[in-house]
Amino acid sequence: MDVGLIGLGRMGGNMATRLVRGGHRIVGFDPSSAARQAAQTGGIETAASLRELVTALPIPRVVWIMVPAGEPTEIALRDLAELLAPGDTIVEGGNTHYKDDVRRAPGLVARGLRYVDAGVSGGIWGLTEGYCLMVGGERDVVQRLAPIFTTLAPPDGWLHVGPVGSGHYVKMIHNGIEYGLMQAYAEGFELMSESDYGLDLAAIARLWNRGSVVRSWLLDLAAGALSHDPKLAAIKGWVEDSGEGRWTIADAVEKAVAAPVITASLYARFRSRRENSFADRLLAALRNAFGGHAVRR
Repeated sequence: MDVGLIGLGRMGGNMATRLVRGGHRIVGFDPSSAARQAAQTGGIETAASLRELVTALPIPRVVWIMVPAGEPTEIALRDLAELLAPGDTIVEGGNTHYKDDVRRAPGLVARGLRYVDAGVSGGIWGLTEGYCLMVGGERDVVQRLAPIFTTLAPPDGWLHVGPVGSGHYVKMIHNGIEYGLMQAYAEGFELMSESDYGLDLAAIARLWNRGSVVRSWLLDLAAGALSHDPKLAAIKGWVEDSGEGRWTIADAVEKAVAAPVITASLYARFRSRRENSFADRLLAALRNAFGGHAVRR
């Protein structure tokens, strides 16, 4: 198939490369000339503008957006909608909030455009391992795009999960679960790192991936990181979040569904970014005030 792809960064660039290797024709656009040049070396055609990208595609066009969620996505959608024609399809593959999909879709449909939201999981390994795709949209347009999804995904690695918004909703919950899994691994391995046994944590991570009930790809990644740097001394314990955990917890509050593990894992990330926090200083002050416990100045 012929596909336009907006955003040729780490994710978009690798996805474009995988599609080209799978026999598809990709016309890519990125405002960064360096990103466009890098894409060209991988056999990807590039356009210098959105208008040039749209002109280079056969009708009906398919354009996949892979830019950061929020304002960059809003701008790309707005500008693209002005250039496309009825019958063309937009696939939004960034980490968008599903409610934004639901909000956008009616206006695009009113223009005669088709809108598909695709939650994409796989990170920087997707180029070689494939991307797990959670796809939302009308069934006929999703089926028409099936060759693209099949090329991007590993075997049985994509699913039409429901109408517009459902793809990013399922991806949001996926990422919330990911927060909880990562936090559980982090706490368990920290306990082992503090034991008196001199444990080889990388070896244990590899062991647990051989038949254990806690085996996972995350353990493979943990084994690799611990093999390279057993004490993780080169890494600062600052953990960002890209929004999906917050959205998952907000969804849990709206639905009155208990999600204590995901919530605690998000708060642990917040905690990782605070040094000498006001809360900790107040705790120390209170212990000193009521019990005379020593404080560190």
